[in-house]
Amino acid sequence: MMQQYNVGDIVYIFYRHPYFQEVANIQEAAVVNNPNHPNELALFLFETYYPLTNDILIFTSEMAAEQAYHQYFH
Repeated sequence: MMQQYNVGDIVYIFYRHPYFQEVANIQEAAVVNNPNHPNELALFLFETYYPLTNDILIFTSEMAAEQAYHQYFH
């Protein structure tokens, strides 16, 4: 079940490098209105809009993201 997010929320995700998939970082993203689908929200990251889906692991705090990162990647 997807958590409720609001426009303007700052969240943290694991972002994999597009050329080196074994490299993952914690990245801050903003929750925004999806310009292609006005009734939907999106994540805005690196000047790109990503649909908010259950496929993206989203953290509401940087500390929670760092804890999960160390659990999964170290």
